[in-house]
Amino acid sequence: MRLLTQSTLGWFLILLGGCSPTDQRAKPNSGDGAAAGPGGAGLTGAGATFPNPIYTKWFDAYNKETGVRINYQSIGSGGGIRQFTEGTVDFGASDAPMTDAQVAAVKGNVLHVPTVLGAVVATYNLPSAGKSVVRLDGPTLADIFLGRISKWTDARITALNPAVSLPNQDIIVVHRSDGSGTTFIFTDYLSKISPVWKGQVGKGTSVQWPTGLGGKGNEGVTQQVKQTDGSIGYVELIYAISNNLPYASLKNAEGSFVEPSLKSVSAAAAGARLGAATDFRVSITGAPGQDSYPISSFTWLLVQREPRDTAKARLLSNFLDWMLQPSGQRMAADLHYAPLPVPVIELVEQRLPKF
Repeated sequence: MRLLTQSTLGWFLILLGGCSPTDQRAKPNSGDGAAAGPGGAGLTGAGATFPNPIYTKWFDAYNKETGVRINYQSIGSGGGIRQFTEGTVDFGASDAPMTDAQVAAVKGNVLHVPTVLGAVVATYNLPSAGKSVVRLDGPTLADIFLGRISKWTDARITALNPAVSLPNQDIIVVHRSDGSGTTFIFTDYLSKISPVWKGQVGKGTSVQWPTGLGGKGNEGVTQQVKQTDGSIGYVELIYAISNNLPYASLKNAEGSFVEPSLKSVSAAAAGARLGAATDFRVSITGAPGQDSYPISSFTWLLVQREPRDTAKARLLSNFLDWMLQPSGQRMAADLHYAPLPVPVIELVEQRLPKF
């Protein structure tokens, strides 16, 4: 298993850090006070699985430190947006920013709070490759998921991997079967890199897949790939690492082959342009830069600018302040999430409502 580089760009402060079926609902708090805090108060949220490992770690640490319990259900970005819109949770979570129409549906009462950065990786099951790292470029990856490249010994793949022992067998594509922010990030990248993909499939949390098997959540895709020789799928980096699955080195906008790491995801974020009036809805897939990993993304919590419940808004604001401090942010590195740039942290701190 490859070790990820943990060096950071000089202007970054610290190291920071999908999805399950959108028809699920966040489960109500259990009778044992699972979301109870001081005075009985607590928070509920729902959404993306992409950042679920770091959210789980944060919420547990925050509970131990403050007594406030946060009940988070990783039901998928689409489900998180829907429940936030319907007002059934105190906050939502999504890897796909809300569309203009979705923002209008809540009358603009939403702030996208970037929390961490992560990488979506092309993970594969190729025993014949051994420890060799498979290299892919964007157009080749798109054509694999379009079904236009169907053999691992296709000339375009072998040309990129002259030293890798590739099997003469069919490529089995694995994709998400549910509405997913991870799918949004992946298809956003493919739409930028492949005109054919953009014209035939496009980007979204759900798309009409031209080929392949479906899996529910990052977990489902991971298990499908792990169990199927010759398969390739896309998942958030931590899911590949925790299941000992290899992942491809991708050719970036500068022509360099780059593996996902804290450094390369942070490099992709370095080019993000966020003005003082930003709503933080920005894509960094296909980012410029020699060291940038091309399928990188922010992930967001969805919070109300004008909350219905001031007491809960104060609890949430306190957590967000804690999350942005070094003591909270350092936790992300162990789970292979990448740093938020210092300018982004400062801008978020300025824009967060105070109660």
